[in-house]
Amino acid sequence: MRPESDTKTKLLETASDLIWQSSYGSVSVDDICTAAGVNKGSFYYAFKSKSDLAVAAFEHNWQTTIQPAMDQAFSAQLSPLNRIDKYCELVVEGQKKKLASFGKILGCPFSSLGCEISTQDEKIRQKAEQVSARMIKYIESLARDLVADGLIENCDTNQLAQEVYFHVAGVMMQAKIENSLKPLDRLKHGVLRLLNLKNVQPATT
Repeated sequence: MRPESDTKTKLLETASDLIWQSSYGSVSVDDICTAAGVNKGSFYYAFKSKSDLAVAAFEHNWQTTIQPAMDQAFSAQLSPLNRIDKYCELVVEGQKKKLASFGKILGCPFSSLGCEISTQDEKIRQKAEQVSARMIKYIESLARDLVADGLIENCDTNQLAQEVYFHVAGVMMQAKIENSLKPLDRLKHGVLRLLNLKNVQPATT
């Protein structure tokens, strides 16, 4: 018999993968249970609803995968300029890996879920907003260091971080819409334009 913790983890990981690859609306509890190899009774023992599972699954994805990657990309041991490079590389390489694995661009899991279901499920909307705020904090820290190093003008770093994050999320969404890596070619270009780095010009291609 599978331990309860293993069952819960399997449900979290399976739900995250299925919803990201497809959509919240098209994935049923039965689909998740079948893919996870878990019976429905075990599902409802662990979670009250599909909505509760989705919220927990994306928190699990954040803690186990995305946060460690963001911590590495935004490490204080890296220069601010290197952090920009690492962040853009992280986004692009993540989409390339999903394309190689699933044959399609998946975009940002949190933005995709939030756009799909936020008007229907407040818990999911709040989770998507919460994760966005976490991402913005990383970029805001970068922006403060850029100001401190004299690489950008003194500014409202939170507002600037939001603008950068919205750009990145939008580029990923467009890549998903087109099912193409092409929009990602301009991701770093847009980030550099928004940051308006002194004496650092964005590439023209």
